[in-house]
Amino acid sequence: MATSESASLSKAVKQQYMDLPQGDRVQAMYIWVDGTGEGLRCKTRTLDFEPKSVEDLPEWNFDGSSTNQSEGSNSDMYLAPAAIFRDPFRKDPNKLVLCEVLKYNRKPAETNLRITCKKVMEMVGDQHPWFGMEQEYTILGTDGHPFGWPSNGFPGPQGPYYCGVGADKAYGRDIVEAHYRACLYAGVDICGTNAEVMPAQWEFQVGPCEGINMGDHLWAARFILHRVCEDFGVVASFDPKPITGNWNGAGCHTNFSTKEMREEGGLKAIEESIEKLGKRHRYHIRAYDPKGGLDNARRLTGHHETSNIDEFSAGVANRGASIRIPRMVGQEKKGYFEDRRPSANCDPYGVTEALIRTCLLNEEGEEPAEY
Repeated sequence: MATSESASLSKAVKQQYMDLPQGDRVQAMYIWVDGTGEGLRCKTRTLDFEPKSVEDLPEWNFDGSSTNQSEGSNSDMYLAPAAIFRDPFRKDPNKLVLCEVLKYNRKPAETNLRITCKKVMEMVGDQHPWFGMEQEYTILGTDGHPFGWPSNGFPGPQGPYYCGVGADKAYGRDIVEAHYRACLYAGVDICGTNAEVMPAQWEFQVGPCEGINMGDHLWAARFILHRVCEDFGVVASFDPKPITGNWNGAGCHTNFSTKEMREEGGLKAIEESIEKLGKRHRYHIRAYDPKGGLDNARRLTGHHETSNIDEFSAGVANRGASIRIPRMVGQEKKGYFEDRRPSANCDPYGVTEALIRTCLLNEEGEEPAEY
């Protein structure tokens, strides 16, 4: 398995420089979603103060023609700070700054789904929508080969790897532990992690987060994972079906509830939402991966704990359904439901916005309404 040359550079030598005092100045790393709708970019600027909120942070700009977001003849794009986190790589007082991307005319870039998501979340703020997203990913070498897999073959069949323990079952736990601790340091609402069904595949969970915070925290967690993997010389892939054949794909199961669903008798509101989702299946499939459903078509086959992409289904404790109601929720008659359709490379702003539009704003049809 190939690892990056950068990973072989001496971290001890680097640490000599990272230990140098930085005075009263702060490094702020600005992060944004690029023109693919799934890739992340970043760059750093120096501030002469420590920002305490996004309101303290200045806007910035970048060359959008190099990120598939503009033409070279009019390439400047704006970075508008949207969320701020502690920097687990440079440490306090340095910051990670998640940004929205605006065009030259101040309109949102095509892959800036945060603006409409925020507007929709504000419309239903009194219902206190909570989300929890289960982000699956696969650790690959720089040559695209899964971490720990034989160079000219395959590991043993699936079965012993899910939540596995031991060198022959858990591939790459150091990365998982480093990512978990870095997220906690940063202030990301990470709530768990586990090894997944396919070897070298893992999952972390973020939430519960209310409203727009879900998208902010999941994108921050993804960025931190990419940076951790960079240090280890490997790649984190969010491809929904990285290995063809009899191997599980990677999703981003999304758990959703409102205040009404969480209270006594909330199962009625859950069932009503599921009924609405069933009538708008194609709209959600389009919203649940960056290629309008094409990526998910490789994953949602009706096999390997997935539903069929062309059919909507729901059931209690059914991991082969589009929507799963957890068994405890069925027993207690309140709680939340899990939408198992979003792909691992989905945009969490797009996913959570779609759920709000259908379940709470009662939208119907193939296209989102304009507000």
